[in-house]
This record gives sequence, C-alpha cells and structure tokens, in this order.
Amino acid sequence: MNPYLVAIVVPIIASVLLRRSKKAKTRGLPVDVGGEPGVAIRNYRFPSPLQSLWEGVSTLAELFEHSSKRFQHKPLLGSRRLLARETEVSPDGRSFEKFHLGNYEWISYGDAFKAACSFASGLVQLGHKRDEPIAIFSDTRAEWFIALQGCFRQNITVVTIYASLGEEALCHSLNETEVSTVICGPKELKKVIDIKAQLNTVKRVVYIDEDGVSNEISLDKNTTWVVASFVEVERMGREKPVVPYLPKSADIAVIMYTSGSTGLPKGVMMTHGNVLATVSAVMTVVPSLGTKDIYMAYLPLAHILELAAEHVMVAAGTALGYGSPLTLIDTSNKIKKGTKGDTSVLKPTLMPAVPAILDRVCDGVRKKVDAKGGLSKKLFDISYGRRLAANNGSWFGETSFEKFFWNFLVFRKIQAVLGGRVRYLLSGGAPLSCDTQRFINICFGATVAQAYGLTETCAGGTFQEADEISLGAVGAPLPCSYVKLIDWSEGGYLVTDKPMPRGEVVIGGPNVTAGYFKNEEKTKEVYKVDERGMRWFYTGDIGRIHPGGLLEIIDRKKDIVKLQHGEYVSLGKVESALIVSSYVENIMLHADPFHNFCVALIVAAHNTLEDWASKQGINCTDFSDLCQKEETVKEVHGSLLKAAKQSRLDKFEIPAKIKLIPEPWTPESGLVTAALKLKREAVRKAYADDLQKLYA
Repeated sequence: MNPYLVAIVVPIIASVLLRRSKKAKTRGLPVDVGGEPGVAIRNYRFPSPLQSLWEGVSTLAELFEHSSKRFQHKPLLGSRRLLARETEVSPDGRSFEKFHLGNYEWISYGDAFKAACSFASGLVQLGHKRDEPIAIFSDTRAEWFIALQGCFRQNITVVTIYASLGEEALCHSLNETEVSTVICGPKELKKVIDIKAQLNTVKRVVYIDEDGVSNEISLDKNTTWVVASFVEVERMGREKPVVPYLPKSADIAVIMYTSGSTGLPKGVMMTHGNVLATVSAVMTVVPSLGTKDIYMAYLPLAHILELAAEHVMVAAGTALGYGSPLTLIDTSNKIKKGTKGDTSVLKPTLMPAVPAILDRVCDGVRKKVDAKGGLSKKLFDISYGRRLAANNGSWFGETSFEKFFWNFLVFRKIQAVLGGRVRYLLSGGAPLSCDTQRFINICFGATVAQAYGLTETCAGGTFQEADEISLGAVGAPLPCSYVKLIDWSEGGYLVTDKPMPRGEVVIGGPNVTAGYFKNEEKTKEVYKVDERGMRWFYTGDIGRIHPGGLLEIIDRKKDIVKLQHGEYVSLGKVESALIVSSYVENIMLHADPFHNFCVALIVAAHNTLEDWASKQGINCTDFSDLCQKEETVKEVHGSLLKAAKQSRLDKFEIPAKIKLIPEPWTPESGLVTAALKLKREAVRKAYADDLQKLYA
C-alpha cells in the first residue's frame, strides 16, 4: 500500500474511532440523603459538600484579605474615566445621552484593600453603628465593591438594592431592614431624596462622586440626615483608622432583595459561609482561572450571580474591569460614535451573562450578517456549517487549518464585538437555549457554561464543566450542593418517570441561605432542615436528571396553567419556543383557566418589523401604527406558528390571538426584573384591558 496514502488514511480512521468512542463522563453520582423521598445526586469529585477551599478562610472578609496579600501588586478594580457627555437629538425629536469614555484606570489588590479599610473606619467616624444595616443602592462600579468590603471589615450587614427598583419597593426594602446609612450613586441619590419623607430609619447618606455630575445636593434645610461623599468618608477613615471587627462564618453578610418578579421584593439573608461555599465550589470548576484573566463586570452587583462571580475572581487574583450594559459594546446606546465600548477597550477573557443578553448578542450578529448578504453571508453560512459539523463530532467537519482560516476570514470580526479575547462565558439566571449556546461557541470561540442556582442558594446549584458541555442541561451539582428531585404529582412529574426521573428541584448544602428577612411564614414554606441537619431549599423549578448526573430544567410550577378542558400549559416553555421568531423582542403568554386557548403579548422587534414593512410597501405614521395593522399582526402570528411547529408544540399551547406591543419592557418600566425576567403580574396589570379584548 502506498505509504503516503497510509499517512493520510490512518489519522482519519483514528480520528473517527476516537470521536465515536467518546462517552459522556459521569458528573453527578447518586447520594443517600435525608428529608423528603426522592432522587438525589452529588458532585462526582466531592463526597460531602464543600465549605471553603482555604485554610483559615471562613468569611468573605478573610477571603479578600487573603487575596490582597497574595496578589498585592496585581490589578483588581478597573474603571473608565468619563471624558465628556453629550445630548444627541434624533430626527423625530427624541434626546439621547451619549458618553465619551477613556481607557481603563486600575487599582491594585493592595490599594483596594487599603481603600476598603479606610472606608470602614470612615463609616465609624460618620457615626454608623455595626448593629445597623447599610444599604448599597447604586449601579455596578468599583466603589460598590470597596463599600461592600469596607462594611465586612466592621461586620456590618449590607442590604443590596437594584438601582432600577421603583419607589414602593425601595421604601419597603429600606424600612423593613431599618437601614440607617445608604450608599448610593448620583442618580440613585435623587430617588432617595424624593422619598425621604417615607423613610423611617435613614440617618446618613454617602453618595458616590461621579465625573461630570454636580456634587451640590439639594436637601431641605430641616433634614437631619448627615450627607457625605464617598471620597470624604474614605479620607476620614484614612486619617483616623479604627480597629476592624471581623465577622464569623454564621454572621449575615448580605440581605439581598430579589428583583421581585411577583409582588414586593423579599430580602434573602446570606451568611458569609453561604456565599463562601458557592465561591469555593466554582473555583474547582472554572478552568485555569488566574491572574492573566480579565473579567468584564457589568451585571448588577445587587444580583447574586455578579456578587458571587466577583468574589470568585478575587479568589483567583483576576482583574475586574467595570462597565455597564449601556456602554458594553461599540454600538451600545450610550456610546458616542467614535468611542469604543467597554469590551473593545478592556478585551476581557471572562464574562457573565443572562440568557436575554446572549440572545440579543446572537440576534445582532445574525441581523448584521443577513443585512450584508452576498458573498459575506455565503462565507458565514459555509464556515458556520463546517464548524457545526466538527462540533457535532463529524469527521467531515472543519480541519485544523480550516479553523485558522475561518477564524481569520469570518469569525475574527464577530469576536471583536466582545473584545476578541473572551474564552469563557458564564450564563446564569435562566436556562439558555441550545441554539444560542451553540451559536456563541462557534462564532465567538468561547466556552459557554450554564450554571443553575437561585438567590436563595447563593447562585450555587449546578454548573457545566468546560470539557463536557451538554446542550440543554445546566450541569452536575456544584461541590457545595446536593441536588434532589421530588415528586410533583399534580403536574405529572415523578421521580419514577422513564427514561429519566423528573420532579421539583430541591437544593441542599452550606450555600443554602438562612431564609427571608422578617418573613418566617414564607421561609417555612420553602426552606426545610432534614433529620441529618442538612438545609434544603425548594426551588419550584421542575427538572430531570440525565444519565451521567446532569440536571435539565424543564418547567416551573408557577408557570403551569390548567385550561378549561384540562390541558396543562407551561408558559415558560412556550415562550422559550416562540421567542426565536425574528419579529419577537419579548413575549408573555397568557392562559386563562376559564378558556380553552392561550393569547400572547408580543414586544415587537423594531428593526426587523420595519424592514418587513418597507419590503411590503406598507405605509405607517410610526411604529405604534405599524403594530396595530392587521397585516402586521398576521405576519407576526404566522412566524409564531412556524416556531411552534419546529418545537412541536400542541395546538392548545399556541396563542390563538396576539397583541403587538411597540414599547420595550425594561427594568425601569417595572415589567421585567434587573435580570430581564418577566414580571408576570406587573405585565398582566399593565395590559389588563388588552388581555381582556383578546379573550372577547
């Protein structure tokens, strides 16, 4: 046989055999646990739940001090200086604020630790007592992190509040926790001042200085509040330091108010040990995390995903570069033309995201490719198809040389959107669609790992490992958690189901929080301690366990509605299937138990729908007018039917009627949470008349 032919054929055959013989590893092992009967699994590497990775470190305060000594001269906190802000007026008369931002300026681990110590001492000089909670009410930024660590140095419990929270929820959060000091940004300060008459316990306000914003604070002369800037408090502490009063593992570090998808937000009490358990567990899962990495910090620090992630980065000696969703990329809403977005300047290697953000990134890339058309689109389609085949294990997929070629010719330009260096994306908050996960992996060359957890479990639950990403699953249990499924007979989900056990997801371990602040009734409803002393949280999510011990979230108890003729409709499942339509920006399915069909409110995708209307020659006065036209509704409804067919939805699950909404749902509008999850009750109330008409 020709030796050259052998040299070509043998590697190909070996490659095929290796690909076909590769088996999924067992990631989650069965474990015997107490409490309610069910099917339970643990992480395959840890027989018992992990609490801390570091000897002598049992609190977040000790973790920060430990890392500050190890990585003293390494960069920790990076921020961009605001060079100028301008107001641009669009042709239709609307005004938009635009920012011109500079490069990142860095604070080292050592200097950040000194700043936190000074801020802690300054709070004491200001008159704050350690048994009084402090609220941080600000967008994510370096000062937020320094303030948090400063509070921990004096064992002060921090109440975290979303910057987008409305007045009623803000008052509720501050009054319920009896906060005496509020730390806030300039725009949040205005909100606090507006409701000062409704605040019962606030005595002090510390506002974060910001470039280009006046420091003049308009307060009534009769106010008894002490008002100081962040810089002043830090200076006071630096000039007159106070001995630290460090917390213990069981002390409450944070009372984190949920974003309130139903009713007023609930305050989840997290101990230092709770958060540290999740941080320790994640450190064992994320590959080769270290000082060479740069993390893009832009999600709300009032959300447990960002709070836990930043502490993971601190544990690894990684740099944190701060940004915002409105300045993230070159085309972001608040970026002035000619100015680079945060990712372009920072060039991060690590990023967190919620599925809604990743969906928008993918949608933006697809639309850009489609708009170019011609040769560019053909090259993209070919390269995407070749890489997809390779990822699926086909030996007809791209070769190593092709990978370099397609990266240079096609994917390099796409990867530049996120700075060009992202190697790892963490998605949390809700299940990510398989299409989006696959698209990000192929186009950006980044590992997209899904994690599953809740505020009540300090974001700990399950986590996908980088060397085995299963599309659709959310990973095996983290080393800090046991995951158990229990029967939910009413919904038809049983642990005896074949081929995979199904049921409500219950999470146990040291990361399970202490409960809800001043809400014993709700705490007893969803938190249980078993006969072995293990604390469990009943999530309300429905999951199934794959062979190999991977969890998949398939439903949610609250999202299931029984129609008039007895059919069960899972609202979240249907919404996930229909949102793939290019005409849909957001969707809320509504099922009335007194009817035998569903309806839907659709936030229309502005550009896509206008492009369609232009091609059809449809004239309209504005976008709102376009959304009301019969032919527009028919077109969008038709796209939903196609999406429903692809996902094999039953007829009763498909909305029979729809209403197109021209305005986006934002956290500021109160219709979605800061993590962009639907607030169903708020949407139902806001569009009650429209829903009634759809059923008329």
